[in-house]
Amino acid sequence: MRKSHPIRRVVLAGAATVSGIVLLLSLKPATDPGSAQAAGVGAPPAASAQGGAQAAGNGTVTGDAAQTQYGAVQVRLTVSNGKITQAEAVQAPKGGQSDQITANAVPKLNQAAVAAQSADIDSVSGATYTSNGYKKSLQSAIDKAKASAGSQGSGAAQAGTVTGDAVQTQYGPVQVRVTVSGGKITKAETVQAPSGGQSTNITANAVPKLNQAAVAAGNADIDAVSGATYTSNGYKESLQSALDKASAGSSQGSGSQGSGSQGSGSQGSGAAQASTVTGDAVQTQYGPVQVRITVSGGKITKAETVQAPSGGQSTNITANAVPKLNQAAVAAGNADIDAVSGATYTSNGYKESLQSAVDQAGG
Repeated sequence: MRKSHPIRRVVLAGAATVSGIVLLLSLKPATDPGSAQAAGVGAPPAASAQGGAQAAGNGTVTGDAAQTQYGAVQVRLTVSNGKITQAEAVQAPKGGQSDQITANAVPKLNQAAVAAQSADIDSVSGATYTSNGYKKSLQSAIDKAKASAGSQGSGAAQAGTVTGDAVQTQYGPVQVRVTVSGGKITKAETVQAPSGGQSTNITANAVPKLNQAAVAAGNADIDAVSGATYTSNGYKESLQSALDKASAGSSQGSGSQGSGSQGSGSQGSGAAQASTVTGDAVQTQYGPVQVRITVSGGKITKAETVQAPSGGQSTNITANAVPKLNQAAVAAGNADIDAVSGATYTSNGYKESLQSAVDQAGG
């Protein structure tokens, strides 16, 4: 039997090696970085968070309660290093079918908010009202986060958007959003206003006049529009709460840096200035509860209710409970206070609104 020539063996070995390499390359994993991104797997690029809250540092921000046909929806965000790290519903429709719809929709909306880093998220099928309310409250939380972040450092020189609290009127909620630049209102608009029947025409006539008056006056001391008393009063109350929030935000950072004379007591003087913050309106079984606090030197020096249940027995219950709750809030310096006996619903609403005010004040 003839032996193979040495050169022939070298050629055959080389061909086998090349074939093996080609085969290995053709079998490389499909989960390399390029294909993983194409399949939607793995961490998304950092640039995908454009349009997010853009809030500096860490903090919790509670959005305004948005009224829907089936109940209020309110969103709270946790923001860290300019990104939304957690979203949760503080309020959502409940009772009957609403329990199942909420249980299905809210987790999806929370997840979508964190993923999108904005309020531009899709509604959940079968939960249109809840989704729309969620997105509206989410947007107000993002506005508050932006306003808070913008006020730190250069303060009122930067433009910021602040959404006031939703104020309940006889014909529906009124909610105002203002844009503040250089310490002045440059734009005012309504987020919510009464609609349906005659309310649509009244709103269409009154709101533009109220918006114009707010910008012209630079405050909430504006005249009611004739024929739209309820809407006007709700507008002014929501406008005032927006201005309170803007004032509270602008005081952070602007006073704490001092005038340059270190050691003269000027540093930290901003913390000694009093600021007023209005909490979110919290719906209870007997009506909304809303708390306003005055903060000075990092402490609550005054607490008061902007809204509380009234009418029938509620008037007496409110008259008894609210002063005790106000006193407890100042004494505790936080929302961890006891409910007043015989006023459980009012007490729970008070504590929730108080917590949102403390959140906004940076407590």
